[in-house]
Amino acid sequence: MKAITKHKYGGPEILALEEVEKPTVKENHLLISVKANSANPADWHILRGKPFFARFTFGLFKPKNQILGADFAGIVDEVGQGVTRFKVGDRVFGEMLNGGAFAEYTCAPETVCGLMPDEADYNEMACVPIAGLTALQALIAHGKLKEGESVLINGSSGGVGHFAVQIAKAYGAHVTAVCSSRNIDFVKSLGADKTFAYDKEDIHLHKEKYDLIVDTNGNLNYDDYTRMGKRGVMVGFTTMGHMISVLLKKGFSKFPLTQITAVANSEDLNTLSKLIKEGKVKPHIEKIYPYSKIPEAIGYIESMRTRGKVAMSWDL
Repeated sequence: MKAITKHKYGGPEILALEEVEKPTVKENHLLISVKANSANPADWHILRGKPFFARFTFGLFKPKNQILGADFAGIVDEVGQGVTRFKVGDRVFGEMLNGGAFAEYTCAPETVCGLMPDEADYNEMACVPIAGLTALQALIAHGKLKEGESVLINGSSGGVGHFAVQIAKAYGAHVTAVCSSRNIDFVKSLGADKTFAYDKEDIHLHKEKYDLIVDTNGNLNYDDYTRMGKRGVMVGFTTMGHMISVLLKKGFSKFPLTQITAVANSEDLNTLSKLIKEGKVKPHIEKIYPYSKIPEAIGYIESMRTRGKVAMSWDL
């Protein structure tokens, strides 16, 4: 089968399209015929081996998994012993942060897969897992967002942010979306009640108060959270130094601030699938690349200016 491989750490230029052995289905796993993937910041962080401490998980001197990729959507080709939730022919989506998804076939634990809505498109659903799970868990599991509360979403036009705006509205919140002025109309179309253009007004001087602050961009400092919010969730970070600074200050206070990394699970994936089926959430795809141009797609999202998501199709 064809796969996008990496044999060392580096930029998108080190990726290659190679013929590799098709995986064999394992116990409690699904063998999936991949129809689409999406690109995430996690992919290029893992590709480059940065931050360095991540190499203790992904391989200290060279990558443990030579096939890149986390997000996927496709068709169940075979089920392993012990699988109870899926059958051959099911259309599924999911993510494997350790890699292996950028290939014609991938073998994934059934616990990190969800069922696609009947009418859903593979490209759209491939864009959901990491970004959608991060947004859902930041808002609900960690942010404890309740109906009628106010939430400020910093970085509202990106992959995680555009899901967060829609999910917060679906749960009955009042949403203020922070983005660049060029993306104001976009985040309004997602349902944002109010918008804030960071290139027109300094977010670090913003004085309004919100029940919850969710930072997907990673540039808010500790004083921003305490000044603007009753509680906060930090998703992204601009530098390791910035993240450590925020968390150190949090460690010496009682302010409820959480730094999260999403954990894939079928229950949350099926919640996202339901929201999409009901029309409450819709993935926005800025670009679709053919699988042969996956390295180009990774390079594109590394610029950190993507509106919504970038998908890669195995049918193009």
